[in-house]
Amino acid sequence: MALTIPAPDREDAAADTPGVAVLAAGCFWCVEAVYLGLAGVTRVVSGYTGGAAETANYRAVCTGTTGHAEAVEIHYDPALLSFGRLLQVFFAVAHDPTQHDRQGNDVGTQYRSAIFTLNDAQTVLARDYVAQLDQAKVFAGPIATEITPLTHFYPAEDDHQDYARQHPNQPYICAVALPKVEKLRTRFPQWLRENQRR
Repeated sequence: MALTIPAPDREDAAADTPGVAVLAAGCFWCVEAVYLGLAGVTRVVSGYTGGAAETANYRAVCTGTTGHAEAVEIHYDPALLSFGRLLQVFFAVAHDPTQHDRQGNDVGTQYRSAIFTLNDAQTVLARDYVAQLDQAKVFAGPIATEITPLTHFYPAEDDHQDYARQHPNQPYICAVALPKVEKLRTRFPQWLRENQRR
């Protein structure tokens, strides 16, 4: 039975001022695929954050020793979409936020659950939402998501951008990314880009 993840109790326009959110929820190929389906998202960039510039590359990050997380930088139109809604999708669709330093078979700190905030309003909203979900006991265990200010986001190599769309038959994409996209379609059909075209 699918969990029902409530929306945040409140929104804050100040959290939407940058029109950017940076989220980590396991493999960035999968997270990117989910957010590209949302109406109001204008661009999603896969990349790395949490470590140093010299180790912001796929080979180094895969060792799990760099401090980086695989993350996505989501650019969105605040007139159509909110930071709170992005967080609801993050907890409801993008991953299992109760897993610590892993998502399924992807194990390591590079696959941790994290919200990298761009301003104080995003930090407060994210913390309040995690507290709301924990208090409501939405998940069987405590939420492991880190909430930390963004220091720098490093775009990943070109071959990691828009990966799921370009490799729809790749086994990992079929097994992990596409079920997440289908979950988005099932749970939030009203928010899909395809359903808001005119």
